[in-house]
Order: sequence, then structure tokens, then C-alpha cells
Amino acid sequence: MVKIRLREIRDDLSWRMRRYRAGRARARSSAVFIGITGSSGKSTATSLLGHILAGHGTVHTQVLANTLKALIRTLYKRMRRAGKVDYVVFEAGAFQPGSIRPMAEMLKPDVAVVTMVRLEHFAQFRRLEAVAQEKKALVEVLPLGGLAILNADDPHVLGMASDVRGRVATFGQSETADYRVTDVHAAYPNLLGFSLRWSGGAIDVQTPFPGEHFWLPAAAAIVTALELGVPPEEVVARTASFEPLANRCKVEAIDGGPQFIIDAAKAPWHSLNIAFEMVAKARAVRKRIVLGQISDYAGSSRKYRTAYGVARGIADEVIYTGDNAHRSRASQADRDSGRFLELRTPKEVSDHIKQTAVPGELILLKSSANLHLERIALAWTHDVKCWIPACGKNEGCYTCGLYEVPFEEHESFLASRRVERRRRRFGWLLGGLNLTRPS
Repeated sequence: MVKIRLREIRDDLSWRMRRYRAGRARARSSAVFIGITGSSGKSTATSLLGHILAGHGTVHTQVLANTLKALIRTLYKRMRRAGKVDYVVFEAGAFQPGSIRPMAEMLKPDVAVVTMVRLEHFAQFRRLEAVAQEKKALVEVLPLGGLAILNADDPHVLGMASDVRGRVATFGQSETADYRVTDVHAAYPNLLGFSLRWSGGAIDVQTPFPGEHFWLPAAAAIVTALELGVPPEEVVARTASFEPLANRCKVEAIDGGPQFIIDAAKAPWHSLNIAFEMVAKARAVRKRIVLGQISDYAGSSRKYRTAYGVARGIADEVIYTGDNAHRSRASQADRDSGRFLELRTPKEVSDHIKQTAVPGELILLKSSANLHLERIALAWTHDVKCWIPACGKNEGCYTCGLYEVPFEEHESFLASRRVERRRRRFGWLLGGLNLTRPS
């Protein structure tokens, strides 16, 4: 008991010291700090903005790892190693009430961006107003000379303008937006393009995204860059050269095989129709939709049943997988004809698609992250051996990188890799002596 208590005291002191050092690092930095939040689109907006600004200065972009611990690690460790930085772009995620406020107070953003407010993390927030209140914490800490970039089409976001002490710039399709988005068009394989008009000019933007809904995070990033002084022609060029994030509607086209749209990072209810509409507008010889876990909605059949009705009207084949695959309420006729398949594991789905794929068909992989449906696409280009139905890891397979190692061997594989890295490091310290084991 005494040892446990001493360990808790040590861990608490260590945490306090890291927070103190992070606060000192933030106070000393001359970089422009940009915080981005929202129920959806914040990861794409953060990554795209970081990419645009990288053509204009030195940037540290913190995406996906969007917690207070990640922010503190960024401030006191990674930025120190990076040297002088002109911009810090940080994605702030809300997981429960009170999670954004400490991040905002530590980040002290010069610019705050809010993409949208939707009812995600339902078990924690329950109401849209609670989500909006949480996101608002980022704009409330802006200084007098700060800047808020707000979605004019979302009343919950636009309502945050009254809490901004600095300046507000709005974007959206609304006629009242400071930066108005028009002429949005995408029908895969034709990728997203749109026009952006404001008092100072206009640009036509071509993006690498397969769906029209990406106009929102793209516009959020573009408007922020323009407000920070990046020339419009540079913004257009950098946007066109951006590489989309893995698992967020990234397209993987297999030579001589199917084309996958991998949307397997999360699947809140409000995002399903958006993803389905993207498939409906696409042009392909055949369309299939694979649906796994709907985020924050595991206990009822109603939404799975509704989702199947919509997907069935779009795709030639709908496949449900995971623990909720039985909730579709698909008719026996659809099951008998192959219009609907209930396959409990991603491995079964992968095997079925491998056996039945036709060149040029379009397959949407849509699920929350727990099922790692990206493995279905990875199996076409890699020898995937990690097929555990749910591994418990939050990071995607592209980030984890262990998909070619059986799950039960992950721990020993990582241990061996750490040992090998230590050997190489000590060998370098000893003047290049080779300490690696002979094969």
C-alpha cells in the first residue's frame, strides 16, 4: 500500500512538472498558435492548414492525438527539439464535459477555429447545447487581438461569436458569411472543387477529397490561411497537393481491382447519410457498402435498420459486420439474393470481397475505429495477418503498422524491435560498432 501511494505521489509530481514546463514553453514561444475543434472535420482541417502553412513558414501540426497530454508533450518536448517554429496547429478534441477548457488555457491560441457542432459522444453530452458549450471554451480564451474562424452555417457555432474578445471571420454557404463557399461539386472519380469569395477576392479551389461534404473542413483551413496572410495562389496550390488523412474517406484504388473509400475512423449517426450520399453521387461499374459499428449507438436496432434502408437504395450489395451485424432487419429475399450479407468479422468481409471483386467497383468501408475495417483494403496490397475482430487500439492500422504481424505476436515483436533499436543506438555511441544480432 505504501509503495502504491509513493508511486501515485511520484506520478502526480511528474505530471505537475510536465505541465509547468509546457506552460513555460508556451510563454516563451513567438509562434502563432492555432486551435481547431468541432464535432467533425477538425482532423482534416488541422492537417490541411498545417500543409498550407508549411509552404509559408515552419509549422508544428498536432493532429489526431488531441488530448491535454498530447498538447503538453508537444509544448515541452517536441517543439523544443524542432527549434524555431512560426506556427503551431493543434486539434482539440472533446471527450467529456470539461475536456477542452484545460487544453485551451494551456494552448492560449491566437486563432480558434470551430468547424461544426453535432451530437457525438452521446453518452457524455446528451444534448447539442452541451457539445456547443464544450467547444466554445476554445474561443472564450482568445486574447483581445485574437481571431475566431467560425462556421456561419451552424447556428451553434455562429452563436459563439458573442463570446469572442477579438475579431471574427465566418465562412460557409450562407450569404451572410464573410467567406462564402459556392459551386460545390464532387462525383467520384471527379474530386471536390468549389469557389470561395470574400471582400478581398475570389479563388477556385480543387481538392483531393472524394465527397462534397469535405468543403467544410477545407474551407475552414483555407480561410484561416488567408486570414494569416498566405497568398491566395499559394493556398490554391498547396490545397491541390494535400494528401488526405488515412481512414477519413481516403481513396485506395487497386490496380486492376476495386476502389475503396476508407471512412473507418468514426461513424457517428449524422455522418452516415453524408458518406452514403458520396457513394450515391459516385460513378462506378458496381457499388458496395460495408457498415460496421455506428459510434455511440450499440444498443438498438432502429438506426442500423434505417441505415440499411438507405444503403440498399444506393449500393448493389450491403454488408454488415461486427457485433451489430444482425441489427439490419434485412428481408429474407435480400439475404437470399445476395443484396445483403451479414458477416461477423472483418476477415470474413475481406475474404468475400477478394472472391467477388470486379475491376473498377467502388466499396465504401464505414465504421467506428474499433473494427479497423481499413484492413479490408490493406489486404489487397499487404500480407495482413492481424485479423483479431477488435484489438482495443485507438490508432488506425496505418499508424500502428503491425498489420502484417499476428496480433498475439505484437508484444514480442515490439519488444524485439526496441532491443534492436537500443543495439543500434549504443553501437553508434561506441563509434559505429555493429551490435546487431547476426541473422
